[in-house]
Amino acid sequence: MFKNIREDIRSIRERDPAARSGFEVLFLYSGLHALIFYRISSYFFRHKRFLLARWFSQYGKFRTGIEIHPGAKIGKGLFIDHGMGVVVGETAEIGDYCTIYQGVTLGGTGKDKGKRHPTLGNNVMVGSGAKVLGPVIVGDGSKVGANALVLFDVPPNSTAVGVPARVVRINGKKITDGCDLDQIHMPDPVAQELCKLYMLIDELKIEINTLKKGDKTNENL
Repeated sequence: MFKNIREDIRSIRERDPAARSGFEVLFLYSGLHALIFYRISSYFFRHKRFLLARWFSQYGKFRTGIEIHPGAKIGKGLFIDHGMGVVVGETAEIGDYCTIYQGVTLGGTGKDKGKRHPTLGNNVMVGSGAKVLGPVIVGDGSKVGANALVLFDVPPNSTAVGVPARVVRINGKKITDGCDLDQIHMPDPVAQELCKLYMLIDELKIEINTLKKGDKTNENL
């Protein structure tokens, strides 16, 4: 457990330019505090001390605003940036060196039994406000855009955005008119679908006008 905590601190220092020292991370970062509470509660959960495990879990939620079920499986080097409102479900699994921003939910849909929550591979980034629901798999090195809703598997080394989320890039190659995830310059799937509808309406107007002209021609004959 202590080895994992040291790795968590090192990982945060490497990825957060605002972190000035390990002591600052240890004493002031709520994301790290949530992980410490999680690792304690997970130890008791694995040893079937369920009530004690949930007590540490809920106390950690009260102190940090981050709720991680003690039954979840989390690898080393997780960076929960800011973290307020993050929820991680009981059967969720998070690989090594992942990054999760505030407001992220790794939750269930209420329809599944057994494995009900997502699995994140290694080096996955989930943007602020994103919801990953159900026993879906987000592959190694993938990125989920802010406020995305992921309901289906995301391949490794991919970028997924939108509601519901769709993959716009795989292995550095664009699938649609998307761009690599920088949290700002990303496609708007809703706007793209509206654009398609407008184009379809214009085509239908042209067809209707053509039919009207044909009817007038027939009447004149």
